[in-house]
Amino acid sequence: MNRYPDGGCFYLRKTLSKKLSISGDNIVFGNGSDEIIILALRAFLSPGEEVIVSDPTFLVYKIASRVEGAELKVVPAKDFKHDLDGMLAKVTDKTKMIFIANPENPTGSYISKKTLERFIKNLPEDIIVFIDEAYYEFACGGDYPETLSMIQRTDRNIIIARTFSKVYGLAGLRVGYALARRDIAEVLNKVREPFNVNSLAQAA
Repeated sequence: MNRYPDGGCFYLRKTLSKKLSISGDNIVFGNGSDEIIILALRAFLSPGEEVIVSDPTFLVYKIASRVEGAELKVVPAKDFKHDLDGMLAKVTDKTKMIFIANPENPTGSYISKKTLERFIKNLPEDIIVFIDEAYYEFACGGDYPETLSMIQRTDRNIIIARTFSKVYGLAGLRVGYALARRDIAEVLNKVREPFNVNSLAQAA
């Protein structure tokens, strides 16, 4: 504990890369997935650009977006689910990022693979779709989307956020991660603090 933590999370990156069968270059670690949200907005949003969120949803999307000077567009949920058609209707040429919690927090609903793919297909290609999968492990299987295959698409900009806080019970240690195409991951790493994941969190 008298030494600074490994800024690149070498062993954690190696283990997670093997578990997910993806390159370590596609992983960005954060001080919880909350920091991944903040990094994405810091990296890609300019003041005055638009962010679209559902309501209700995880509160950090709204707070972090306002801190970065975003114009926030809020779409009320329909039947306790994201109103994806309503979100599409809010898209303009100023829209930069859309947050989708899947499963949703706090309602617990989720968007199916077919529905999510149709939504992404109908979006302009330059918009960043941030898919928050903090509760992924509680929902995967069936018609729940397996999004890992999406991050390599060159015609879309997808960021997936996951965490060790929920199913692994490590909320107090604060370690989450983003999964993204290599060029997107490189930009996220440019705005990341150098020692953002502590040594105990990485070991756990």
